[in-house]
Amino acid sequence: MHWLTILLIGIAANLDNLGIGVSYSLKSTRIPLISNLLIAIVSMVAAYLSVAAGALISHFISMGIANLSGGLLIIVLGIICIIECCKQEKKTSHVIVHSDSNFSRVVREPDSLDLNNDKIISWKESVLLGLALAINCLAIGLGAGITGVPPILATISIGLFSVISIACGVMVGNKLIGTRVGKYSNIAAGVMLILIGIYEMFI
Repeated sequence: MHWLTILLIGIAANLDNLGIGVSYSLKSTRIPLISNLLIAIVSMVAAYLSVAAGALISHFISMGIANLSGGLLIIVLGIICIIECCKQEKKTSHVIVHSDSNFSRVVREPDSLDLNNDKIISWKESVLLGLALAINCLAIGLGAGITGVPPILATISIGLFSVISIACGVMVGNKLIGTRVGKYSNIAAGVMLILIGIYEMFI
């Protein structure tokens, strides 16, 4: 059983959520429990579909190739996370990158989803935020599914850590911690994904 991978994937897939929680807390924007749960549900749906798709693919290839290809995919995703973070460090705040998707811009600028500026993330706004954050789950889940991680357990892990990470982010949302989380969450997620990929290639 891939218990360690299931645990680490739940954490790695939700480090952005931690940063989002801190960011909203710093700006006194509330994320009610129902909104937090809706974000988790959207992430869980995306995670289940992607892990199940990966598991389906694994039926058509040998176990060795499945572990190798799935592990490599997760490693590549980790490297991309780190590269993207390094690129963002070089950009000034006023530069507009036209190639960015609306979803990736939402993760960097979470205030853009408080559509009515009432300092509360409503259930409608939480669904949009959940879709933006679920992008990470799709790619990570596909690689995990190929390596044989059970879809149900991976989905539960991602959903559980989604709720926990946002709640923790809100609770520790002071300026010092917020700056560090926002700056290094992608690097931490990238390193963790690389380690998961290496682990999956050799178990």
